[in-house]
This record gives sequence, structure tokens and C-alpha cells, in this order.
Amino acid sequence: MTFRAAAVQYELKDISSFSEFRHQVIHYVKNALEYGVQFVLFPEFMTTQLLSIGDESNEAFPIARLPEFTEAYTTLMSGLAQQYDLYIIGGTHIVQTGSGLRNTAFLFHPDGRIDTQAKLHLTPTEVEEWNMTPGDGLEVFDTRYGTIAMLTCYDIEFPEIVRMARAKGADVIFCPSCTDDRHGFYRVRYCCHARAVENQVYIVTTGTVGSLRKVDFMRANYGQAAIISPNDIPFPPAGIIAQGEINGDMLVAGDLNVDLLEKVRQGGSVTTWRDRRTDLYPDW
Repeated sequence: MTFRAAAVQYELKDISSFSEFRHQVIHYVKNALEYGVQFVLFPEFMTTQLLSIGDESNEAFPIARLPEFTEAYTTLMSGLAQQYDLYIIGGTHIVQTGSGLRNTAFLFHPDGRIDTQAKLHLTPTEVEEWNMTPGDGLEVFDTRYGTIAMLTCYDIEFPEIVRMARAKGADVIFCPSCTDDRHGFYRVRYCCHARAVENQVYIVTTGTVGSLRKVDFMRANYGQAAIISPNDIPFPPAGIIAQGEINGDMLVAGDLNVDLLEKVRQGGSVTTWRDRRTDLYPDW
């Protein structure tokens, strides 16, 4: 089975209303549709753009106000997924739970279902500045094109959690990300390649670009979308199916052949998934 995915390099810029956010999201979705895609991935923290709407004194909303936009955000994304028969990974949005604020990835299905995956590993900024709490479990999600997982940014830097996702049946890992400099970007990017090689899966990743001039910790962004494959003969030699221009306002699209993954797992140049030593290190 082959399907096409698009990854959006979402440009963060100050806005004055939710309507501006809606128009920008619709623009990217319609752009992706022009390439005949079945999945669209947005980046981590894309909805922090809503904080720039600000209060009466023109100061940005604090992060704790972001959950107030949850209903409008989910209505927008779910409506687009249903209208255009798409799977939309809506980047991440901050939600309020009984445990506190959680940085949460959303999967909007074409049939109206909504699945979520809270980020499992939090950066110091998320904990110390934004008082967030981590998720407490990993899920994988069945789609008409196979099983996927959503692991956000820092999560991809932990091999164990990606191994768990593959062991649970995921063939594609969608990795929304948000990094503010080259160091953070390349940590995530190199780890995406490593996880694709280790588990013989596809990784679809993207990050924010642009700047929110009023929102602390979102004033700088360094991002690039990429669709990454294992490194074996059926795939591109560098393991890059598609990638964007760094810090460009754009999207990239590429085809993912899930059947090829199983072929290389069973008879590729190397068979890293088959050859793992579960007698020494269990999958979870």
C-alpha cells in the first residue's frame, strides 16, 4: 500500500484573531490537496500563534490561556479532515487535564474521530517555564493506510519509545517538532534518521518557522520538513524522500510505500528490526 503525506513548515507570525489562524491553516490544507495527499502534518506548538492575539493592553496571552482555544481548534481541524477526506496531524496544542497542562498531538480522522497523544518527554523550558506535565502512555493509531504513531520533537530522541511504537505495529512515525536554533533542529533531525534505520520505519517530521514577536520562547524558530526512510536499496540513498528549504514558508510531499518496509525487514541489506536482541533488551 502506498499513500502520500505532506509536512507543513508552518510560518509563525503575530495575528490579531482566530480567524487569521483559520485562514492560514486552510491555506496549507488546500495547498496540500493540490498534491493529492492523504495525510497532512503540522508542527509542534503551532497554536502558540494564538497567544499573540493578546489582551486589551496588547500583551500576549500566557500559555495557560491556550486551552481556551481547544474547542475552536478541534472544530476547525476536524471539519477540514472530514470535508477533504484527509488525515490531519494537527501539530500539537496545549490542553488542560486533571494532571495539568499537556503538550498534545492530535490526529483528526476523515470520519470525524479525534485521537490524541500527549508528549512523553518534556524539555526544561516546558517544565520550568510553562509548568507542563508529561503524558503517561504510548498509543498507536489505525488508519485506512496502516498503523501510525505520533511522537513529538524531544520524544524522537529516545530510542526506546520509538521501538515500542514499532512493536505495537506502527510503520510510520509522525514527528511534529519546534526548535529555536540549529542545535535543537539537528538533534531532532539526526534522531529521526537513526530511528528510521533502527526500526525500518518512515518518519515524517516538520517544524515551525518564522517568529512570534510577542510570545516568550517562540521568538525564534529554525525548522525544516522532511519525509525520511530507512537507508536501503529500495529507498533514496540518503534516506530522504523529500525535504523543504530551511526556514521557508512551504510544505513538502512524498509517497510512502508501506509494503517496501516489510520487504526490507525480511530481506534487506541489513535487517535491523528482525535482528534485534529481545533476549537482551525487550521492546518494552
